[in-house]
Amino acid sequence: MADPRQHLDDPNRAVVGAGRPPVIAPGHTFGTVTDKISSIVLSRKTPLGWWLGFLFAFFLANVLFVSIAYLLFKGTGIWGVNIPVGWGFAIVNFVWWIGIGHAGTLISAILLLLKQTWRTSINRFAEAMTLFAVACAGIFPLIHTGRPWLAAYWLFPYPNTMGVWPQFRSPLIWDVFAVSTYATVSALFWFVGLIPDLATLRDRSQSRAGRMIYGALAMGWRGSAQHWHRYETAYLLLAGIATPLVVSVHTVVSFDFAIAILPGWHTTIFPPYFVAGAIYSGFAMVLTLAIPIRAVYGLEDFITMRHLQNMAKVMLVTGLIVGYGYLTEAFVAWYSADKFEMYVPVNRFTGAYAPTYWALILCNIVIPQALWFRRVRNSVPWLFVIAIIVNIGMWLERFVIVVTSLHRDFLPSSWGNYLPTFWDWSTFIGTMGLFLSLLFLFLRFLPMISIAEMRAILPEARVSDE
Repeated sequence: MADPRQHLDDPNRAVVGAGRPPVIAPGHTFGTVTDKISSIVLSRKTPLGWWLGFLFAFFLANVLFVSIAYLLFKGTGIWGVNIPVGWGFAIVNFVWWIGIGHAGTLISAILLLLKQTWRTSINRFAEAMTLFAVACAGIFPLIHTGRPWLAAYWLFPYPNTMGVWPQFRSPLIWDVFAVSTYATVSALFWFVGLIPDLATLRDRSQSRAGRMIYGALAMGWRGSAQHWHRYETAYLLLAGIATPLVVSVHTVVSFDFAIAILPGWHTTIFPPYFVAGAIYSGFAMVLTLAIPIRAVYGLEDFITMRHLQNMAKVMLVTGLIVGYGYLTEAFVAWYSADKFEMYVPVNRFTGAYAPTYWALILCNIVIPQALWFRRVRNSVPWLFVIAIIVNIGMWLERFVIVVTSLHRDFLPSSWGNYLPTFWDWSTFIGTMGLFLSLLFLFLRFLPMISIAEMRAILPEARVSDE
């Protein structure tokens, strides 16, 4: 019989006294972990449910393509943007999608550096979610110009052949560098983490095409000590590079607003408030995806209640920070004694978009307080519902920030309201289709959970190390 005192620091062990579930259910070995995760990818028969989900997502993605084609043909007049609301759904959705991508980098990079083993089961598809969300976000600044071939090049530091440089003091230019750097580092981090698992798929694949494709992507991995040393060095280095991006990217996105002199935007609370909101919505999206994925693929042993509870706790903390940001915004407006600044919260509370504002307060602040209760954190259906509500609330927050500060500017004679059109909604819903299409392809052809990292947290690995 094994010594009960052995491996007391094993993350696989459930701490009964504290009521903490394990990171991975007991009874698994190297073989069972590898078989379970790789069989999802290497299965010759694609499940009917996958086809139905992918076809629905692909239909929505085609709605996006049609919407963009019509936009390029007709111009931004098909949207609801006007004077004074020159920014509408395009910027709202851009900020929302960028925020969703933050959880992937946080889970992968920061929790890796902090040696939090509970990240292991969720980091792979969280990283993929980051890439897909950034891809969706990148569409909006481009199509927001209406005629990209006439205006988009102003966003890039092209050679000074026209005698005019791009405006490097504009936060819109900063966005280009921040988001492109974020996407590049996230893609490298995701791919480096995949290499050992791609080699596993190469060795276990029954088809010649699979062995060739996975073999090429595995880059000659053989699992030698030298390979593992280089892998871990590169992985940690990329984690160190990616960590500041969690803070910097959404900080730069917040500068799109904070650098302006418009009341409601020109405030120093925006950078930390945007970063907390991004992590909040990002973890909500990870929960929204993780819960159905673990149910459909039978991964309850790998994505346990420990993961769901920890993500719920992160949501609770970041949600409180977001609530503090709301209060600070209103307080600073009042304390400034500037009549234009003081009008912004009053307009949000009682103006034309007051129902939207109070809906976001309900979604982002009131309902998530249920996460204080352990019974709620232990309930998978409740966690799923709250995660969806938070995603809706964070989208409403971006809508309120963008629209309510624009539709009532300094001159009452130019006031006006913003109403999204069918093409606004079709473009937004279409990006959801693109996101889900990419996610379905990822789940089918690549391991959604890191095989190598899951094996590393087994008691078997601890014994072999000793």
